[in-house]
Amino acid sequence: MITSMTSSISKKALWLAPLSAAMLMLTACNNSSAPTESTETDAATDAPLNIKIATESSYKPFSYTDADGKLIGYEIELVDALCAQMKAECEVISQDWDGLIPGLNAQKFDAAIAGMSITPERKEVVEFSDPYFHTGIILIGKKGDDISVDGLKGQPIASQRSTVASQYLQEKHADSDIKLYDTQDNAYLDLTSGRVRAMMSDKVTGIDWLKTEAGKDYEVKGQEISTSDDAMGIAFRKGDPLVAKFNKALAELKDNGTYDQITGSYFGTSSTAAAQKAVATEGVKEVVDDGNVDANAVIAKEEQAETATN
Repeated sequence: MITSMTSSISKKALWLAPLSAAMLMLTACNNSSAPTESTETDAATDAPLNIKIATESSYKPFSYTDADGKLIGYEIELVDALCAQMKAECEVISQDWDGLIPGLNAQKFDAAIAGMSITPERKEVVEFSDPYFHTGIILIGKKGDDISVDGLKGQPIASQRSTVASQYLQEKHADSDIKLYDTQDNAYLDLTSGRVRAMMSDKVTGIDWLKTEAGKDYEVKGQEISTSDDAMGIAFRKGDPLVAKFNKALAELKDNGTYDQITGSYFGTSSTAAAQKAVATEGVKEVVDDGNVDANAVIAKEEQAETATN
């Protein structure tokens, strides 16, 4: 009986031996494939990002088109530098202002940069990068006209819709006759044609327009208006990991001097805070008659804000 059982066990051992060897081989194969999968994942992670970025191409000097229809401007150069820093392949496309956030959330593109202020309302539907620029808003009117920010009641006032400037008008001057436009350019056209009496605009874009031939007969009325929503950021879909990648690249550009170089080439200085001061001192003094704007007061306000930030 014992001999029979021993014989049976021996036969089973002989039968299991090849199976065990086969299982060991399979286990070895599985173990050796794990690093391969990791390597492939790492390779995929290191592959260039392909990112489509939308802008609104009539917001000079941030983003606009040249005579050949090519997108140029401060934000375009900044995006180019950010993408180079990330080693990403980026395509920048033009999109109507009103379609930027809807198009972003509809996945027509991956990000939007268009002088878009970081507001609580927008943060409910999109996620923003760290700020890359700060600005304020101004009222523009015809030289010699006595219109002021305190005297807008019943007056036809232009602004681009869905902007901080238009929001300010609707909240603070709802008793004025507010005219909203799809682009800054169309608002300027109605201003110069006399269909509106004044225009509420972003400071930098407004002062840039005042330096043009079309804006030579117009000026800033009163002082710059500061709001809590004057920081500009790049918009992304909520939860998109691209936000962290862009924030990292932006910080690196600031550390290596590229950000200052780009900002300086457009605003004549090497930092955002100083860029605001340059606009106040050089831009306003060039285009505003003496006595209309207290440029020194604007400078003092900017210095106070810079000190508080630091």
